[in-house]
Amino acid sequence: MLCRRRCWCPPPRTEARTKLREKIRDYEDGLAIAEHHYTVTEAVTDWLTYGLNGRSDRTKTKCEILCRTHIIPALGARKLRELRAQDVDRWLADKATTLSTRTLRDLYGCLNRSVNRAMARDKVKRNVVALCTVPRGQEGRPSKSLTLDQAKAVLDASEGTRLHAYVVLSLLTGARTEELRALRWDHVDLDGQSDAVPPVPPSMQVWRSDRDGGDTKTRKSRRTLALPTRCVVALTRHRHRQDQERQSAGKDWQPLGLVFSTVGTALDAANVRRAFRRVVTMAGLDPAAWTPRQLRHSFVSLLSDSGVSLEDIADLCGHSGTTVTELVYRHQLRPVLLQGAAVMDRIFAPAAEA
Repeated sequence: MLCRRRCWCPPPRTEARTKLREKIRDYEDGLAIAEHHYTVTEAVTDWLTYGLNGRSDRTKTKCEILCRTHIIPALGARKLRELRAQDVDRWLADKATTLSTRTLRDLYGCLNRSVNRAMARDKVKRNVVALCTVPRGQEGRPSKSLTLDQAKAVLDASEGTRLHAYVVLSLLTGARTEELRALRWDHVDLDGQSDAVPPVPPSMQVWRSDRDGGDTKTRKSRRTLALPTRCVVALTRHRHRQDQERQSAGKDWQPLGLVFSTVGTALDAANVRRAFRRVVTMAGLDPAAWTPRQLRHSFVSLLSDSGVSLEDIADLCGHSGTTVTELVYRHQLRPVLLQGAAVMDRIFAPAAEA
């Protein structure tokens, strides 16, 4: 039909019919209920604010950092209803050039949960993130351990520092850093029972960690470990030093019974890392190359070099089986037979007492 401008225009009924068909198609696709201007940033922010209830503070902080650092800068301005699977694929592929596979999975999980929550609240009908797969990322930081000479240098460098007993216990028992930060004095027996049958050596009960809820990583992680003589000596000195600090602090001391503490309160993981870097520097090693967690890897390596079996190492590390021991510590393992505390006493023979 010709209009006043002498151009062809569809009849009013035809135009209305076309718009109606579009609305019906949008409704069937779930787009009619979607908010046109609802962005990825809004979806992610809503999930961070309300979708993590019941999660630990550590988990919330981790998700916040991942979303604010990687998701929002790259995809945040996109309207959620216009987000396509190709956009997510390209974003993941770009991140795969610099991030590890584990981090990519975490990013995918954050974005996927954010869009799922938006979909459940009628902000968008389809979750295109679920159509994507996580690509293989960069190799993570390889596990490594101290050599015997390096381990001795670190032990010597820590002597006289506040972190000495922490380093000794971590290296000579293989306890996780989060387990040591939660260790209490009532779970440490520095005397043992030499007159018992069979004799009971000095030991520590690894029953807690600073993970959410205070539980150890797995049920098998709850274990009681014999203490090498060097650990007993270091802990005895550490307790004496802590008694002096308690007296100096007076009412400011928090009576939580923790072995490793600051004015009685639990050590912060970041402070432990900083103190350990200073020890590593004094030992003549690169502080950027080592973390407290690698003392546990060194424990495995030293035991394996000394002939301890894979099964015994798994038990001492609190692994539910040998699979994790082999996968995580495979570079430190050598095939073969003896026991933890006795071997460590032989490797790190305590100096003769004056």
